[in-house]
Parts: sequence; structure tokens; C-alpha cells
Amino acid sequence: MKATLDNTSPIQIETPCLVVGILEDAPLQGPAAAIDEASGGRLSRLIDSGDVEPDRNATTLLHGLPGVTAERILVVGGGQAKRFDRVRYLNMCLAAGKFLRGHAVTEAHVCLAELPVEAFDAGWRLRQCVFAIDHGNYVYVTTKPLKSDMPRPLAAASFHGGPELSEALDQGVALGAGSRTARELGNLPPNICTPAYLAQECTNLARSLENCSIEVLKRKQMAELGMDALLAVGQGSDHPARLVVLRYDGAGKDAQPYVLVGKGVTFDTGGISLKPRESMDEMKFDMCGAATVIGAFEACARMQLKVNLVTVVAAVENMPDGKAYRPGDVIGSMAGKTIEVLNTDAEGRLALCDALTYSRRFDPAAIIDVATLTGACVVALGHHASAVMTKHDDLAEELIQAGNTAVDRGWRLPLWEDYQSQLKTPFADMKNVGGMPAGAITAGCFLSKFTRDLRWAHVDIAGSAWKWNGNEGATGRPVGLLAQYLIDRQD
Repeated sequence: MKATLDNTSPIQIETPCLVVGILEDAPLQGPAAAIDEASGGRLSRLIDSGDVEPDRNATTLLHGLPGVTAERILVVGGGQAKRFDRVRYLNMCLAAGKFLRGHAVTEAHVCLAELPVEAFDAGWRLRQCVFAIDHGNYVYVTTKPLKSDMPRPLAAASFHGGPELSEALDQGVALGAGSRTARELGNLPPNICTPAYLAQECTNLARSLENCSIEVLKRKQMAELGMDALLAVGQGSDHPARLVVLRYDGAGKDAQPYVLVGKGVTFDTGGISLKPRESMDEMKFDMCGAATVIGAFEACARMQLKVNLVTVVAAVENMPDGKAYRPGDVIGSMAGKTIEVLNTDAEGRLALCDALTYSRRFDPAAIIDVATLTGACVVALGHHASAVMTKHDDLAEELIQAGNTAVDRGWRLPLWEDYQSQLKTPFADMKNVGGMPAGAITAGCFLSKFTRDLRWAHVDIAGSAWKWNGNEGATGRPVGLLAQYLIDRQD
């Protein structure tokens, strides 16, 4: 979707579809008020009669309003004015994007950013609107092309505003592109999106963006580094593991980089600890941690942020096979710590622990790993928030604040020493599961053993990366949270 700015009056702009917002129990304002005046109060009368609904995320398409040049007007409701906040604003914009995606129009002019949203300025409102329209406009077509009689996504959208909002527009476009990449990678079937495919897509991305470079480590190199835990996960697969290292240099050689580490289990059968057959197909989403750090990397590079960023992707497939690792095995790790495997379905932390150890070489200002790590996280937080775990209060606050700003929210879970005892075993330095109680937290505790003396946080996105048994596919979260965190870190 091509996005541009246009400050032509809403009543005069020539467009197949003009998009405006209204609130319940509040006077019409901005473009909606201008349309009402130009049409002789027609919009107000339609609202009063119930033909146009101001309810939250309600959409009504109007044709041929007098005094207005636009062919159609899409009116989107924001619900009660007194409860209209950043979350409802983003959902309003998403509703508009989804409506337009399913309609015959392929161009639109959007005037939703004129609505006041808490204390946020016009730049934030426009950025979020551009991102949300693009997000709502996404449709997966790689293995299911659109039929000739089906509506096409928007090819272009203009947004009401002048050149002073050009940076906000560019940020919205970059966020949309990063989220789209994350969603596309997550939605691809596992017979296409293998570890090698993921590495190649990262290579293509690095070559297409400024100030970016890439290195891909294969099995021999990882074995020489002692990445026994990561390699153990992939022993049963015909698709060899990859460790992908993307670099973006936007702040000069002397600035410490921020490091994002993503779990890239391209398909997770559970290994020998085989998962139930129900919903196993959704385990193609087990690489969404990798997908989102790649998406955040793309957004950062497209915005040309003044930060240095390293993105590390541990790409591996977990399959049952005669060569697969087993419950009861004791394996090594790059950090020199031994791990007793009690459950081969707790594989993400094994891949991540070596990727985290490898990331030490970059002397990071902060390191954040992102993973669809535990079903226990979904039990705790549902599909609304990503779990944030860290021993650094300031880092937790930075991430949660970034999520609040981006409307891609996180919630902190404790990472107390009390939980560490659940990982004790007489046969190794630790075991890879701590039992049913606090399963999401003990997974974070496991990773914390490999990040001591680092400024580190773990983000569990098992609930936010996709909705269990849903039909919308990957969400692209938390690209918004991560990108906002990096925006906030600029010098």
C-alpha cells in the first residue's frame, strides 16, 4: 500500500472513499463536522436516525452525500467519547483498514488522525493510523492467491495532513512494513518456511536496506562454538539449523548495540515428547519470535534510527526421529553449562540459551529475547499482552512504556530467585523444565542463567503472536513494542 499525505479539504478531495471518525455522545468534529455542514446536516440526521452507528468499531458506507466531492464516505465509530483512548483509537483505525480490505475500492483518503486521543500529538495519531490501516489491509496470498472476483487490498491511501507530518508518515509506513514481514513469515507453511528459507529471507532483507549486513552460521560453525543445546533441538530434522545475525549500524562504531534475539522454531512437533495432534498445525507459529525481531529490525532500518542494532535468529526445526534428542539426555551449551532434558517440547529455551550466549560478543547496551515460549503465558495473560520478565526494573519500565505508547502492550511477571529451585536436578547444572507451577516464569528463570551480568529481558509472546484456534493468522506483535523501544533509545 502506497501511503501519502494530502491536506486538501475533506469536502473537496477527489477520492473513491473518504474515511472519517465519529464518537458517541459528542459533537461532530474535524472532517466529520465539515462534511455535516457541507451536506446541510445530512450526516447528523443519519446518526440521529440510527442509520449511521457511532458504536465502537462500527462501519457505515455512505454514497453521494451532497456538498462532498468524494464518491463514498466510510464513517467509523469510536464508541463513547469519555472512554475513547489510544486502544480504542487504534482499533477504530484497524476496523477501517479491515473494511477497506474487503471492499471493491483500492484507493482511499483517511481522516481519522484528526480525532483527539488523550495527550498524543498529531504525529503519533498519524503514525498509528498509517500503521493500523496497513495492518488491516494485509491479506495472505502466498499459497492462496486472490480469485479474480475477490476484492483487492488497498493499492494506495492518502492521509490528511501537511509536510510537517512527513516523519510520522514514514514511521507508520516502516512499522507497517515490519509488521507485514513478521506476519508473512509467521503465516507461511512450515514446508516453505524452513531454517534455510528464514536465513535466505533475512539475507534478502539485509541486501535491500541501507546500513545493514548479515552473517549466517551453519551447523559446522555452531558446533565449533559449542552450541550443543541449539543443535540438539534440530537433530531429528532433515532441515539443518541456522543462526542468523543481522546488523544495522545507525549510531556510529562507538555506540553499544541493542540486541534482539528471536526464537525461530520453524515447526515444533514437540520432538520425542510429541504434542497432541489437535492444533499441532499452529506450531508453524513457533517461529514468531524470530519473525517479530526480523520485523522490528526492518522497521528500525527503514526509519534509519540513530541506534546500532543486532538481531540474532535461532532457526531450527524440532522433529521426532531416530537421531532426535530424548527425555533424560544431558546436553551441553555454549556457556559450558549442562542441561538435563526432561521434555523435548521445552525446546525454545534450549535454542535461545546458545543464541543469548553468542550475543555476549556484541557488548550489548541491552539484550531482549522474544519467543513463543510457553502455553503457561497464554493461561496467565490470554491473547492481550506479552509477558515481560527481567531483573532490571528500569528495563522493564522502558519496555512496558514502549508497549503502552505503541498500543502493543506488555505486562511484567516476576523473576524472583525463589523460582530457580524448580530447575534443580542431581544430574546436570539445570533441567529444562520446572514443572507445572509458574511455567512461564521458570522458562524465564532458565534463560536468566545464561544472561547473568547482562542487561537482559525476556518477552514471552505465546499469547500475543497469534490467537489460538483463530483464523487471522500471525498478528505481527510485538513489532510495535520493540520498534518503539528502539525509537526511544535514539541519541
